[in-house]
Amino acid sequence: MEYIDANFKKTRPDAIIPTYAHGPKEDAGMDLYATEDVTLHLGQQEVVGTGIAVEMPEGVWGEVRSRSGLAAKHGISTLAGTIDPGYRDELKVVLIKIAGATPYEVKKGDRIAQIVFSSYVGVRPQEAKRLSASARGKGGFGSTGA
Repeated sequence: MEYIDANFKKTRPDAIIPTYAHGPKEDAGMDLYATEDVTLHLGQQEVVGTGIAVEMPEGVWGEVRSRSGLAAKHGISTLAGTIDPGYRDELKVVLIKIAGATPYEVKKGDRIAQIVFSSYVGVRPQEAKRLSASARGKGGFGSTGA
């Protein structure tokens, strides 16, 4: 397993630095924690602060993802989760309640999402007159039969 160093800075004194529940050999994502209380009603979304900023090495990005327990038990999901390596401000999580009539109470210190780090390659866009053929061709949504 490869490891990278990432610097986390608290932007609020009450923030909690992200943690692994079982360590990086068993968990892909690190838990992100709320720094504020929020009530979510069905169909409602809220931006919730984590009180932390991160500095990632070049070629590494972070993705904020839903916690499966919150999704399964309370219908809570996340939206818009790309953290670019040059971003240095507070990480915020867009939470949305997509199922269940009972409002959900997010409390300060709750685990609200996960952040997963991945490497990526830079792309040099080249305009082409045509693209090479492939078995899939122009088949789009649902073209594989599912």
